Amino acid sequence: MKFKMTALEKKWVLYDVGNSAFTMLVATIFPIYFNHLADIAGISSVNYLAYWGYATSICTLFVAVLGPTLGAVADTKNYKKVIFSVFLGVGVIGCIVLGFLSSWIWFLGVFVLTKTGYSSSLIFYDAMLTDVTEPERMDVVSSQGFAWGYIGSCIPFVASLGVVLGGGKLGIGMQTSMVIAFLITSVWWLLSAVPLLRSYKQKYFVETTQHVVRNSFRRLGGTFKEIAREKHVLFFLLAFFFYIDGVYTVIDMATAYGQALGLDSTGLLLALLLTQIVAFPCVLIFSRLSKKLASTTIITICIAAYFCIALYAYGLDTQLDFWILAVLVGMFQGTIQALSRSYFAKIIPAEKSGEYFGIYDICGKGASIFGTAFVSVLSQITSNVNIGVSALSVFFLVGFILFRKAVKAAKAVK
Repeated sequence: MKFKMTALEKKWVLYDVGNSAFTMLVATIFPIYFNHLADIAGISSVNYLAYWGYATSICTLFVAVLGPTLGAVADTKNYKKVIFSVFLGVGVIGCIVLGFLSSWIWFLGVFVLTKTGYSSSLIFYDAMLTDVTEPERMDVVSSQGFAWGYIGSCIPFVASLGVVLGGGKLGIGMQTSMVIAFLITSVWWLLSAVPLLRSYKQKYFVETTQHVVRNSFRRLGGTFKEIAREKHVLFFLLAFFFYIDGVYTVIDMATAYGQALGLDSTGLLLALLLTQIVAFPCVLIFSRLSKKLASTTIITICIAAYFCIALYAYGLDTQLDFWILAVLVGMFQGTIQALSRSYFAKIIPAEKSGEYFGIYDICGKGASIFGTAFVSVLSQITSNVNIGVSALSVFFLVGFILFRKAVKAAKAVK
């Protein structure tokens, strides 16, 4: 029987299409423009990669601090959409402002605020999954979000890429091109959120009290105690901490990595566009497989694949190598994120989805502070970016072992 999404599920998926455009911009054009600004300031390629990694780490640290607290507040009746809207606004406005900056240090500073807004909005967006669909539909709906996000983000990306690469022929300079590119992405991102904001209603919640923040902190403390008792949730979060750290580090630093190796900017951008295109059918294929295979089995396969990809990165030094890496990443990137999100949503209390997903985000985007910082520090110490990136294989190995323990613990609970 063909799977049909409800109107609300489609509107939820549409936001993935919008926010993925910003993800694509961060992974491609942002680091190239920052490289341009850093080059003008006389910063070396190794330090350029390190500074970009440090800025990304600071973003994730902010989100790690904000996520669980605001997630607990968002579980209060009618709060989730409000907090989501605030962080969406911070992200969209920040993205527009970035195009007007010509100082590398100011660019990094505003980038930290913008990405914090973006990443924080995703905590509450992910938490909405329990409100917009049913547990038995979550794997497919979550996968649809990532799949259409990948292919949908190509539209503003291609438009932005055309402006950036064709700026000379159009008679406009680098900064004007960036203003237009960032504006295209911001408008796309904002418009994609409008249908969800108009239709979303918080289905599961905690009743409003006089002391919302104080009671939210109390609930959050109770949630940490619950997680400590629920071994299947605890081991999953620990596993997720390691394996998704590696995944997000690859996403955040792919273009910066290629730039540090001296690879052609146009080739890098096209290779990462290919990643999006490859990811679309692969997520849908794995989504169909999730009806026949347990999502835990598919997640295990993806972690093992990423372990091999990280090892492959050690010998990367040509444009062709980077294209191969882009295809391999595209095959598993969306699936591991989509099924991890839906699997977690199914094993947590729906009425506490905000605070649980706040903690999930610490172990996800919050954890990537270690991956990006790890790659940055190791690259500077060894003066070899290949060693820094390939060392991420350790994260996937530890994640693999812990995830299998989580699966075993979940079977014991059943």
